Amino acid sequence: MRFSIYLLFILALVSCKNEQKTELPGTSTPEILELKYAEGFSVTENENFKVLTINKAWPKAAKNFKYILISKANMAKTTFPKDEYDGFITDKIQKIVVTSTTHIPALELLGIEQTLVGFPGTDYISSEKTRALINHGKVRELGKNEGINTEVLLELNPDLVIGFGVDGVNKTFETIKKAGIPVLYNGDWVESSALAKAEWIKFFGVLFNKEKEADSTFNTIEKDYLEAKTIAKQAKNRPTILSGAMTKNVWHLPNGSSAEAQFLKDANVDYLWSETTGNGSLALSFEAVLDKAKDADLWLSPSYYSSFEQLEKSNSLYTNFKAFKRKTIYTFSNTTGETGGVLYYELGTARPDLVLKDLIKICHPELLEDYTPYFFEKLK
Repeated sequence: MRFSIYLLFILALVSCKNEQKTELPGTSTPEILELKYAEGFSVTENENFKVLTINKAWPKAAKNFKYILISKANMAKTTFPKDEYDGFITDKIQKIVVTSTTHIPALELLGIEQTLVGFPGTDYISSEKTRALINHGKVRELGKNEGINTEVLLELNPDLVIGFGVDGVNKTFETIKKAGIPVLYNGDWVESSALAKAEWIKFFGVLFNKEKEADSTFNTIEKDYLEAKTIAKQAKNRPTILSGAMTKNVWHLPNGSSAEAQFLKDANVDYLWSETTGNGSLALSFEAVLDKAKDADLWLSPSYYSSFEQLEKSNSLYTNFKAFKRKTIYTFSNTTGETGGVLYYELGTARPDLVLKDLIKICHPELLEDYTPYFFEKLK
């Protein structure tokens, strides 16, 4: 009898130990997060955890990044293949650091902006809601993206850092990861369409267990965008469009396959370089642009120039364009937050519906009579 009880005790003890560490489940079919446009990330949901995969962190990224989202309780009893994952996020996220202003709207749209504790270059943030957090000392300044103040960041000890990479070389991120803080790459800017970029709100939805809220928010933005696109098709005229400006001796403007050019196509206008393709922006000579766009009806987004006087002072040859003579140049550079951050660079990615409506109002004002542009205004 005593032997039987002792044997049962030993078996129970072994059973408990076995429950503490189980192999990575592979029998159940994982659910996959539905994405309509975005190609840069994917999410699979298993019984006890989620796998977030970043497929394209930067334009020529040769590596996929995989992150496990799991509770601490399940993490303690699950064994994952060694070196297969780039980070583990456990339990509810209480503190987060993001590194691009394009990440701010997603936090606000999901109602989780209060989790933000640090940001590199807080003056660039325009949103009144997040600026209030900054002004009350709840969001710490972390310096510059190229050289984040790791001492302050490690002091904040966030649950994770959302970064972005241009080429994958970032010593600061390596330092943060060595301290045990996961760094997740956000590649929204690599996407080739406006709606694909906006759909990255689902990336944040997964991190904060707010998938339904993220899906609902995106569906509303998508609906508004597609409705605006349908309205633009009713336009009787298609004005010719010039974009960009000179930087030193090179005129940079969107190539025809870019997200910026897609906006112009959906606004039903004649973008003069719509037939071009490729990665990045076009780099042309002044003479080439003048030859093709001298008589363009509208000139949009003339770099950072905020007035006709500033534009002419930088290069008197700009006055040769019809759009300059007729004062039909529009910019988003003058719509800023209280510390000078340009609102378009922050909110434009998350709200392409507003960008498209702005362009329709400028190019076909009769179609949106009661609409006031959110980002764009005439050059001063």
